[in-house]
Amino acid sequence: MFRDVTLSFAAGSVTEVTGHNGAGKSTLLRVIAGLRRPREGVVEGRPGRVGYAPERFPADQPFSVRAYLAHMAAVRRVPGDAVGAWAERLRFDHLLDVRLPELSKGSAQKVGLAQALMGDPELLILDEPFAGLDAAIRDALPGLISELADGGATVVVSDHQRCVEALPGIARLRVADAGVTRLASAGTADWTVLEVEVPGDEADAVEAGLRADGYRVRRPGR
Repeated sequence: MFRDVTLSFAAGSVTEVTGHNGAGKSTLLRVIAGLRRPREGVVEGRPGRVGYAPERFPADQPFSVRAYLAHMAAVRRVPGDAVGAWAERLRFDHLLDVRLPELSKGSAQKVGLAQALMGDPELLILDEPFAGLDAAIRDALPGLISELADGGATVVVSDHQRCVEALPGIARLRVADAGVTRLASAGTADWTVLEVEVPGDEADAVEAGLRADGYRVRRPGR
């Protein structure tokens, strides 16, 4: 668990949570979302409408997509037409009558996003939301995140796919060694370009590690 962590998130802000696998990013996101209680300390000021999309949507459930989302809409007192609207926007309306266990990983990810988004969340928590998405939705999701933030929602997201790093004004947190560090934003940090040569078979791992630590990486040819 974390030690001596104090964080605040402004309404309308987008924050990216970085860190190596196993560092505790998902745990931090669940605490922020209210799905896990801290052993010590408190979380204050959490909005009433919270949307949370887990890294792996639990698709092993005996429902069709339509029935599952209709149930979630009823629980959150969301109009029933929100199901079709979000299914269309995320391009899985042709799958509404498919059973959840029959979905591909990418389609299940879209259902997870839809259930998080359809309640007009004031706080939106996204844990690796881009994993498995098709190119069209992967390209559209950063714009949707910006749209929600512009409307006043607070968005906290982890993203190994590098899809949100170019959003203007995005803040960054790094999770490591049971602590959370707020990194300087790209617009305020005094950045220096450092060229590093690594063996070709190690390039992907080094790049992933640097990005997980909150650094920007430009790789020739990509």
